[in-house]
This record gives sequence, C-alpha cells and structure tokens, in this order.
Amino acid sequence: MKQSTSPFVLKCRVNGVSMERELPSSRSLLEFIREDLGLKGTKEGCGEGECGACLVLLDGRAVNSCLMMAVQVHGKELVTIEGIKGRDGGLHPLQKTFMAEGAVQCGFCTPGLIVASEALLRRRPKATLEEIKLGLTGNLCRCTGYEKVLSAVGKARKIKK
Repeated sequence: MKQSTSPFVLKCRVNGVSMERELPSSRSLLEFIREDLGLKGTKEGCGEGECGACLVLLDGRAVNSCLMMAVQVHGKELVTIEGIKGRDGGLHPLQKTFMAEGAVQCGFCTPGLIVASEALLRRRPKATLEEIKLGLTGNLCRCTGYEKVLSAVGKARKIKK
C-alpha cells in the first residue's frame, strides 16, 4: 500500500511557540523537526527507535521522533532539546550537571539523554539511582560509559528548576 503524500496542515506548539505548517502527510516527526523547523539538536541515530538520539517530549512524554509521523503531533505540545532551558532562559540544570560531570563526550547522544532525563525527573523528581538507570535504558552512548551520565542526572534532581 502506498503512503499518502497529500498535504496536511499541522498545528501544534513547538518549544512554547504555536505554529501552523503545511507538509506532506508522509513526513516523519524527525524530518519535520530537522528539515522543516531547522532544529538540528534532535539526531537520527538508528532510525528504528533503538538508540534514543531522536528523543523529544510530546505532551511531556519522551518519544522517538524517528518512529512517529509529524501529523501525530497535531494539536499537541512538542519540546525538542532546544526547548529545554533553565528558568532564566539559560542552561537547564541537566545541561549544567552534564557539563560539570563530564557526561558529554562526542555529544551525539547527549540531546536524547537530556530529554530522557528531563522526562524522568518530571515524573519522578526524586528518582533513585535504579530509577535513573531504568529511565535511560532506551539511550545508547558509546563514549561516556554512563557513570558520569548517571552522576549528572543524580545531581540535577537536587537542583531547584
């Protein structure tokens, strides 16, 4: 069966800004974010929902943008890594602790790790180490060895946002 490519008018909020865009109904959410919006922080790693590099928040829940169609965000709130900021508009506590703990190596997986961590800490502000580990199981990182990532998330949960 051939996928529909007819135009669709997508209305949603992206990083706090309401928008309306016409796009092909066959456009993936990842393509919409990177190509149509020009937001390059969300990465395509595996294209199969296995690595977490493409994670975004959809109505506060972490989702793999490579597995979703853009039309699925119609009427919803989408937050990409570019929308995760501190209260003052600067760095978010997770971004600060990732830098302070050396949890950033090549940086490719970092946006997905931060999005996953933010989703977790929104649900479980006082997450235990085991809950943090479980919350990050969908994110693959080849560089950090995860210890510094776990430490960064653990420290971020103690910082008032």
